[in-house]
Amino acid sequence: MSEVLLNIQNLQKHFPVKGGGLTSRGARVRAVDGISLEIHKGETLGVVGESGCGKSTMGRSILRLIEPTGGVIEFAGQNILDYKRTQMRAIRREMQIVFQDPYASLNPRYTIFQTLSEPMEVHNLYDAETRRQRVYDMLQRVGLDPSYAKRYPHEFSGGQRQRIGIARALVLNPKLIILDEPVAALDVSVQSQVINLLEDLQAEFGLTYIFIAHDLSVVKHISNRVLVMYLGKMAELAPSEELFTSPAHPYTRALLSAVPVPNPRARRQRQILQGDLPSPANPPSGCVFHTRCPLAQEVCQKEVPEWRQIAQNHSVACHFPERSAEVF
Repeated sequence: MSEVLLNIQNLQKHFPVKGGGLTSRGARVRAVDGISLEIHKGETLGVVGESGCGKSTMGRSILRLIEPTGGVIEFAGQNILDYKRTQMRAIRREMQIVFQDPYASLNPRYTIFQTLSEPMEVHNLYDAETRRQRVYDMLQRVGLDPSYAKRYPHEFSGGQRQRIGIARALVLNPKLIILDEPVAALDVSVQSQVINLLEDLQAEFGLTYIFIAHDLSVVKHISNRVLVMYLGKMAELAPSEELFTSPAHPYTRALLSAVPVPNPRARRQRQILQGDLPSPANPPSGCVFHTRCPLAQEVCQKEVPEWRQIAQNHSVACHFPERSAEVF
């Protein structure tokens, strides 16, 4: 097993509810509620779940783009939640993010050269000539012509803009990159090109990825392990192949049943979850999934399921994981 690059313990992010009603007084949205895991150097951790489950909030909390409510985030052995602003500025050279929307994440008033050179200027890295060469080199690494450095973002397609966003993340030579649904806004034909690029760059630079997505087929292709989240909590964590062949949590099985299968003979019956996603401001008691779970028993309503290991490197938060296959 490779060394641990990122160790997260009981990470929480709760947002206060702002409103005029008495019921909202003191209420908090539990966007991320008790995430604990280790991420190893060089691996890709996929993070999946419905919209609103806390995937992006978790990613931004790790980088402290939004301040966590509590927990521990150890990066390279240091708890960065104890870091002051100047210390965080230095550590951010090692931790970068690629945003979902390539149209909104680039400054329209900056040329591509300015966009890629700005991080080096902020961190006072290299002289002017070295910065220029590094910008050109990064553009080539992501499959773009160095002459594009003179252009502005509006002159590029969505796929090209996302490549620029990836180049911006790479220019500081980071160890960890959080990819927040990096292909969700792209055409299907372009998605595979960007995914292949990310894999090539990971192999070349020894990068570690946290890959946040809702497309399970993409996650299966790129990830070593997959974390399934539901209502801010961890539902299941397993090696990618094992999660897709032997899912243990009923929520994971429902997600997998919705993945399109091109072979009609191999298609599974779609499992439709009943009801809507509960409010994270007022999560259900016990297991947060019990209001929509076909396996729910009385114990599920009263007791929070223990996070337990059911196989090597395969853990789940469910009272009855062995019964999941009976229903789905």
